[in-house]
Amino acid sequence: MTEKPNTTMPGTVKKIIKPVHPDLPEKAEIAVDGADELYREIRIENTLKDDKGNEVQLKPGAQVEVTVEAEPEDTVAKDKAAAKGKP
Repeated sequence: MTEKPNTTMPGTVKKIIKPVHPDLPEKAEIAVDGADELYREIRIENTLKDDKGNEVQLKPGAQVEVTVEAEPEDTVAKDKAAAKGKP
């Protein structure tokens, strides 16, 4: 099986956001190092699974890795995109 094209960037959990309603999930706000200033923070549901399948949560200050991956058919070679004037 071919690995999906991806990139991984370091990040830091800046804060944990409690839900406004008890039925909503808690969120972790993560600052992605190297991202544009206006788009640096992302928020994700604060639920992960450890190697034993147990649910765990992130803590403020935790160092994390943020990975973006795509299906190969959803990508083009970088030189082809530049030739077509696409970012």
